[in-house]
Amino acid sequence: MMEPHAHPLADVETRTFDPAFGKQGLLDRYFEISARGSTQRQEFIAGVTTFLAMVYSVFVVPGMFGKAGFDTSAVFVAVCLTTAFGSLLMGIWARLPIAIGCAISLTAFTAFGLVLGKGLHPTVALGAVFLMGVVFTTISVTGVRAWILRNLPTGIAHGTGIGIGLFLLLIAANDVGLVMKNPGPGLPVSLGHITSLPVLMSVAGLAAIVGLVRRRVPGSILIVIVAISALGLLLDPAVTYHGVFALPSLSAPGHASLIGAMDIKGALSLAVLPSVLALVMTAVFDATGTIRAVAGQAGQLDANGRIINGGRALTADSLSSIFSGFLGGAPAAAYIESTVGVAAGAKTGMAAAVVGLLFLVVMFFSPLAGLVPSYATAPALMYVGLLMLSSVSKLDMDDMVDAMSGLVCAVFIVLTANIVTGIMLGFCTLVIGRIVSGEYRKLNVGTVVIAVVLAAFYLGGWAI
Repeated sequence: MMEPHAHPLADVETRTFDPAFGKQGLLDRYFEISARGSTQRQEFIAGVTTFLAMVYSVFVVPGMFGKAGFDTSAVFVAVCLTTAFGSLLMGIWARLPIAIGCAISLTAFTAFGLVLGKGLHPTVALGAVFLMGVVFTTISVTGVRAWILRNLPTGIAHGTGIGIGLFLLLIAANDVGLVMKNPGPGLPVSLGHITSLPVLMSVAGLAAIVGLVRRRVPGSILIVIVAISALGLLLDPAVTYHGVFALPSLSAPGHASLIGAMDIKGALSLAVLPSVLALVMTAVFDATGTIRAVAGQAGQLDANGRIINGGRALTADSLSSIFSGFLGGAPAAAYIESTVGVAAGAKTGMAAAVVGLLFLVVMFFSPLAGLVPSYATAPALMYVGLLMLSSVSKLDMDDMVDAMSGLVCAVFIVLTANIVTGIMLGFCTLVIGRIVSGEYRKLNVGTVVIAVVLAAFYLGGWAI
């Protein structure tokens, strides 16, 4: 944990007038900027830094949803609005320096797992996103979310993140042709066209992101996306220029508006409910862990290690998924890229509010998305996936049953291309392993109940 909060600055500091921000006293008192040891300038710069670190999502999310049959221009606007709504809510209401946006991992699960993998209609998938937001909000405000976290084993929590990271890597590598379905006997995948332009660009881009992040260059991912897109415009005839500015539109010619298009009735079917559960459980692990990690780095934990304004923070990210599902976007969650802004000095909600306002401006630059080929965003997906693999180090190998259950969860998420399947196998491995090893006293009622419910979904033939 970081050092305790700094004492408020002198009165003369809080009364200084800055024409760029107005009367410092008003913003300072509301966001507790001086009390948390920061300044308005520091918060603004940190907010811009966080924005640069996560703006790649406006290219990556529409790209993945576009492959699933969604209108990419509409998804582009939905991503901007969702990020603006969530970040402003987090910043102004919860007053924490945590940005919210459409989660890359949950976007991949929605597009590739539900629509392309399971054949769900896009409107049904949006219904699942909306229901996920409703359930997520309900369990957040009622305290059930805290109960679930208290009863979920850490191994499976980390294993879920590892599995989603592997899933993202496989999706990105397959998308650019680095790996492909094996047309012959043997393993299901094989090496693709390693000398092709998309593969070379993707591998070089991933290496460049790693190098730039190591040098702590702000907006490393965005820089690489822009650079590869520029090279694509020069070398790839498929990349064409369509302008820079455009008025936001949630429906393109020939496409119906995505606003309110979610099919809630279809998502309530027994065949789809396990996927809604998977979205909720993934968000419980991912979003909550991210919020706590960023809050801790920013020094916003109380003496008991609890997040300051934690209830509002947990509710803000879940409400954002409801908002996103209504607009036609992907499930929302707190962005781990917020740690980049914290490293730049963010300590208050003002930084998150700056992020939200900047994403409102980005809505008017939608034609630029057409200049971004899939091999420009693939390195970003690979990098995020690799970051999620770092959870391997958090597995407690001294508790073999817990650690192995987490690894079972991780491996089978990617092998089955289904998050809920991996989670189910992880829980079953944990419960059976504890019983056989004689460690059944380490089990709690919550873990057993979740395992039984998940197993029943599969044994009953309701899972997809």
